[in-house]
Amino acid sequence: MDRRTYLGTVGITGLTSVAGCLDGTIGGGESGNGSSNSGTSDTILEPPETDLSEASHPSYGDEFPAVSVPDPLTGETISTDQFEDERVMLLTFFYTNCPDGVCPLLIERLRYVQNAAAENGYSDEAALLAMTFDPERDSPEAIRTFGTQRGVDLEAGNFHFLRPDSYETAKQIVADTYGLPLKKEYDHDYDDLEYKFPHLPYIFLVNKRGYLERVYPQGSRMDMTRLANDFETVVNG
Repeated sequence: MDRRTYLGTVGITGLTSVAGCLDGTIGGGESGNGSSNSGTSDTILEPPETDLSEASHPSYGDEFPAVSVPDPLTGETISTDQFEDERVMLLTFFYTNCPDGVCPLLIERLRYVQNAAAENGYSDEAALLAMTFDPERDSPEAIRTFGTQRGVDLEAGNFHFLRPDSYETAKQIVADTYGLPLKKEYDHDYDDLEYKFPHLPYIFLVNKRGYLERVYPQGSRMDMTRLANDFETVVNG
């Protein structure tokens, strides 16, 4: 069965929720140094040290599930598979009211790769995607401010903030398509927030052929130089 079809049926069985917007993993991390010697015919990087092939989320060597989500800052609808044959993609999830500082760190890592791509001449081969799962509060204005504060170059044409049309759509994408747990948490210690989310700070690295090269479960802690090096290795692969 095609991975994209499979992920739509497995849901999030067996996943462990992480309270707040805190670092965590599902089944460990995919780590390992980048190499031009491919582990499979569809990938550039060697297989990671940890095998996550039984996880509910996509893992190394899988076809990355395709979704289409509006970019409220450009007025476009962005499909993750539109970059196939043209760009290497990083995808992460966030919300601007994140109380723990994890979401800003995720965006800063994508921004670091954006800067590295500009400095090294492959901006046109990069696609950096960050999708909010809180569209009820994350207005286009809030997203623009959030990105600007993180230093994202919104004029470069390779960084897209994505905003589903509803929380239900966001949950379907995050939980059902990508296998990550998501639900609103109303019982918490942050009195200034109506609700917060359990959030696992994943970053996905996808090659030009649409296959997953790396999953970084602790993306907010990921060494930025290593992330950029992995990305450039896949670009040059």
